Amino acid sequence: MKKILLLIFFLLICGDLFAQIIHGKVFDAVTQEPIPAATIADTSGYAVTSKSNGSFNIKTNFKVLKITSIGYQTRMVTVDGSSLAIALQPPTSQLNQVVVSANRTAEKRTEAPIAIATVSSKVIQDTKAQGLDQLVNKVSGVNMVSLGNEQHAMSIRQPMNTNNLFLYLEDGLPLRTSAVFNHNALVEMNMTAAKNIEVIKGPSSALYGAEAIGGVINLITQAPPAYTSGYLSGQTSNRGYKRVDGQIGTTAGKLGFIVSGYYANQTNGPIQYSDFHKTAITSRLDYHIDSATTWTNSVSYINYYSDMYGSLDSAHFAGKIYSAQSFFTYRKVTALRARSTITHRWSENGTTNATFLFRNNSVAQNPSYSIATYRTGGKASNPVSPDTASGNINTNAFKSYGLFLQHVQRFKFLNSKLIIGTSAELDPQSFFQDFIWIKKQTQNGVTNYVSYTKLNPDSVMANYHTVISNFGSYVNYDFTIAPGLRISAALRYDAFQYAFVNSLPGSKVTGGPSAITNYGKLAPKIGFTYNYHGIGFYGTYSEGYVPPQITDVFGKTTNNAYLLPQTFKNYELGGWLSLVQNKLYVDYSFYLMNGTNEIINVRLPDNTTAPQNAGATRHQGVEYGISYRPTDELYLRLSGTNALHKFVNYVASGVTYNGYEMPDAPHFIGNAEIMYKPHYLKGFRIGAEEQIMGKYFEDNQQLRTYNGFKVSNIRAGYEIGPAEIWVNALNVFNTYYATLATATVTGGKASYSYNLGDPRAFTLGLAWHFGKH
Repeated sequence: MKKILLLIFFLLICGDLFAQIIHGKVFDAVTQEPIPAATIADTSGYAVTSKSNGSFNIKTNFKVLKITSIGYQTRMVTVDGSSLAIALQPPTSQLNQVVVSANRTAEKRTEAPIAIATVSSKVIQDTKAQGLDQLVNKVSGVNMVSLGNEQHAMSIRQPMNTNNLFLYLEDGLPLRTSAVFNHNALVEMNMTAAKNIEVIKGPSSALYGAEAIGGVINLITQAPPAYTSGYLSGQTSNRGYKRVDGQIGTTAGKLGFIVSGYYANQTNGPIQYSDFHKTAITSRLDYHIDSATTWTNSVSYINYYSDMYGSLDSAHFAGKIYSAQSFFTYRKVTALRARSTITHRWSENGTTNATFLFRNNSVAQNPSYSIATYRTGGKASNPVSPDTASGNINTNAFKSYGLFLQHVQRFKFLNSKLIIGTSAELDPQSFFQDFIWIKKQTQNGVTNYVSYTKLNPDSVMANYHTVISNFGSYVNYDFTIAPGLRISAALRYDAFQYAFVNSLPGSKVTGGPSAITNYGKLAPKIGFTYNYHGIGFYGTYSEGYVPPQITDVFGKTTNNAYLLPQTFKNYELGGWLSLVQNKLYVDYSFYLMNGTNEIINVRLPDNTTAPQNAGATRHQGVEYGISYRPTDELYLRLSGTNALHKFVNYVASGVTYNGYEMPDAPHFIGNAEIMYKPHYLKGFRIGAEEQIMGKYFEDNQQLRTYNGFKVSNIRAGYEIGPAEIWVNALNVFNTYYATLATATVTGGKASYSYNLGDPRAFTLGLAWHFGKH
């Protein structure tokens, strides 16, 4: 017996003597980001995990290591030397995707009881999008409406609109403060900095607060790469679009940084007076203080200018007249965002992060949509002036100081997870507006606005300041009650205060008198998921809310302090199927969402109008996505939604719309794509995509219909070594269409507005990558 023990002891000593220490890093093969908490194991079962910067050390005498991480394909690596750079590929099956936005922490898609989709890093790289709409419109149920030059409206479980029913995030933090919504907020994002984009469909106020009604779009930025890497690219199109993108980053020891940015410029575009330019830069610095603590700092700066050619009237659109109707309108946006986050992992089961956020935003514009007819003498009964119209120049600006705290704790009991968080924001806001006279010319039934003059002295229409404060707290608890069956419940409370100071005497034009108003709102969510061998389904109930906008409350002579937050209640069932050895993936969701207390302008007994919580709407539909990968070379995808949006209780300006379909609400929206990446020509790709929109009513009374459109795109690229070339042919069949068509009917007469879709455009791009592993 002693001899056997001695032999075992001798073998253990020899094994330890011949063992070597392997150093290395584990990183994402697509983004080059380090992967923390990856498991590195030898064939004996001995294992270590990678640190926050992706690095690891393992002492072993085995020559094969197994590397695993949630959300990545498992990889076997043969040890050759003492240093390894291990790249993990994202999963080919969507069933294995990991999402962050569902409950503010990384979790499996199959454990999230909501409709959520991810636009992956690979899709972003292959699409070479010039605007975010070309990416998020691949998601079922999403229609980001291009209004030209990256400007946009949105439709997620809502008609196409510019209302404050959508929340836009960057790394889980809102781009803008509540109560100062801007439907063009996504121009303030830097697409080059995006690692991926997550889209939540339906109300998410239980976690994210106000305005998370129709949906949430969360752009997740890239972290510093594990090794020095980056790229430089340029592209140009036959439609006057030019763009340069660049990115560089590295990690050395505890410190990592990455800088991403682009400059885009459009001149002599398809419509007269449609030039724009944009500079977007994001820098991020990660400091890994120790194995458990990371300090992340990032700054984004956006400078944007666009000629605001606006929409076309019926004469311009029907006659395919591309001349602008105005030659002086514009929009200028500057946005600075900075955040500093400390993340500390107390144990494998507990993590806390604290974030300080600063924003400084300004939107200055001479808006085309504010050009209004002027009647001679200024009276409503007088005839319309043939050569004069009115308008305004305005600036809306705000700053933000915010603190966000969150703790995540996991328990063995019921395999549960508790998330608690709180936030506090202080947002000083200001608005200034000047009146202008506009020179109008009408010839052959076509009206153009050619110049403007300001009054002397200036005629100030608005000059006010508001301090917005928002305090919120939330809790989310997930737990498993049976194999495959998981419950998720969340609750959030928000308190708002608007301290309004009007520098002008109150009037119907200049706004109400100085005042302070307070709002509070509780938002719940509860749902479940069930999974069994690649087949699962979920159900959820959630509520979302929108506090009154500052213009709703203080836009009249008398402050509308009686206004309440708008509320939306959502009932949802959905699921997923992964079949044919995970080659076929199907996801779907059925939803019913009821809006109440919606703020609309109601005609009063004295024939004036005022905003009131008097509207109710119903939104119902089915969203579905099908993807099929028969081989590694071929990928097919179909995303679609069928929906119906109706007025339930809606009487605006004395007209009843109860039971009518809402305008700008297509019954069907779809996007289909096929991608081919042949093995015999490594690095080559070619894909075809079609975007389809069904017909819809243009006005509230269902008197005018737009028939929708079909637009086809072809994208091809070839990457050889560090070089890459691509060609995108957008709207390849040169379809003439409007991205948004609206009509306003007054006295039986309709006034039309068409936002012209981009005609056929060919883009050539070149890129040089460096440092790829």
